[in-house]
Amino acid sequence: QVQLVESGGGFVQAGGSLRLSCAASGPIFSRRAMGWFRQAPGKEREFVSTISASGGITKYADSVKGRFIISRDNAKNTAYLQMNGLKPEDTAVYYCAARVYAFTSLSPEDYNDWGQGTQVTVSS
Repeated sequence: QVQLVESGGGFVQAGGSLRLSCAASGPIFSRRAMGWFRQAPGKEREFVSTISASGGITKYADSVKGRFIISRDNAKNTAYLQMNGLKPEDTAVYYCAARVYAFTSLSPEDYNDWGQGTQVTVSS
């Protein structure tokens, strides 16, 4: 099991940027794919982005493609989500998650460990 702690959320105006971090502790972070998901009030948790264990493969939801960038630093056991061009509809609690496996997945059911979430609020 890996423990995940998100940080970097906050309040920002539309068009602004935030960088979320997900610090991991536990075994073999570098062998685990990571994902970012979000959940807005009254809505189901939805996929945002995922990155393979090596960092060589990344995938994005259509709603964030071209605006968000996922990355990871395996030496620091940390994953990141750079969010640019933020829109009010990006407002949600953002969660990072880790898989047991090295390859990516868009489904939250495929992730084994979750952080507590960080709130992102974008004003219009």
